Amino acid sequence: MSPGPRHSPTGISVIIVGAGFACTIESLLRRHTPIILEKASSITEFTRFGDIISFDPNGARHLARWPGVLTAVYKVARQTTGLDFINGHRGELGVEIRYGKRVTDYWEDEEKAGVVVNGEDMFADIVVAAESVRSRGRKIVLGFDDEPKSSGYAVYRSWFSGDAIRDNPVIGHLVQGDSHCGLIGPDLHFLVSNLKGWWELIGKEDCLKYVEGWGSIVQEIVRWTPKDARLIHDKLVFHDALPTFISPKRRIAMIGDAAHPFLPTSIQGASQSIEDGVVLAACLELPGKTDIPIAVQAYERLRYERVHEAQATGVKTREKWHKANWDEIAKTPQAIHLTRESWLLDFDAEKDCCKRYEGVVKDLQGGRAHL
Repeated sequence: MSPGPRHSPTGISVIIVGAGFACTIESLLRRHTPIILEKASSITEFTRFGDIISFDPNGARHLARWPGVLTAVYKVARQTTGLDFINGHRGELGVEIRYGKRVTDYWEDEEKAGVVVNGEDMFADIVVAAESVRSRGRKIVLGFDDEPKSSGYAVYRSWFSGDAIRDNPVIGHLVQGDSHCGLIGPDLHFLVSNLKGWWELIGKEDCLKYVEGWGSIVQEIVRWTPKDARLIHDKLVFHDALPTFISPKRRIAMIGDAAHPFLPTSIQGASQSIEDGVVLAACLELPGKTDIPIAVQAYERLRYERVHEAQATGVKTREKWHKANWDEIAKTPQAIHLTRESWLLDFDAEKDCCKRYEGVVKDLQGGRAHL
């Protein structure tokens, strides 16, 4: 198989739990028959939340390959200048999702896998757990309840209409056109962006004590957050490296944050989720319905080492930014620059899968493949 135009449907039925970006990619592939289950009652629950999502080249290149996807993204996108940022909202991409479907349990046998949804069983050839860090699929995969651990950090977020600050002499310029602003200081960083009158930033009252002494732009953005703005305080959590991403009978696979949550400072969470979706879908297509378990196992072997190496970049960047010696940074400003390594960005997950799949399967069948 070679990357490019998609082949005919495989007839493989896939239940995808959670309407995150990775399962959106899964549904857009259309090589299989996806059923996407999301516990939110409607799309409005997504448009109320939102966040700044970055796609590095290793993730974005796959969007360009899928017919119609890039066109749809550009219809809801606004481009900045200088850097190749595309501002858009994933809730507007028009993917069909079955809302109000709360998954309470996972199960599998030798021939199929399933979930319990609103008290009823649903099954398919494979189930993909994509409902983020607290996925219920983790229990059947790991054999025990696995609670995330605190990273020691949190994020304050809010958003409101740009009209609220348009006349402010210090920060009004931020809503005169497309903008994406990032500031770094002792043990924290601050991001603000605008999109169709919406803002994404880090909090208010409690936040002020953390940015005391910062520049006027930061102080004013926080102070001018309207009292009726929706404010969110999220603790950032992580999991130790899991021993596996797949269930014992290899009919359930975890992808994205369900398998490997990323710190925001990695700037790779979305891109790695896309890579997961690309590789899993490609692995399933290669043997077809005849050997889904070996395809699921190959997916894990192809992804395991890379995603954990990518996860480590988030900790490295956080420490570089938050623990910086600012006297030294003043002398050498480039030392604070975000490091983007070629092994991470220049990677093509689909090509890598096509190149390595047969060898990985041969090793699996010979009992020679190890995580």
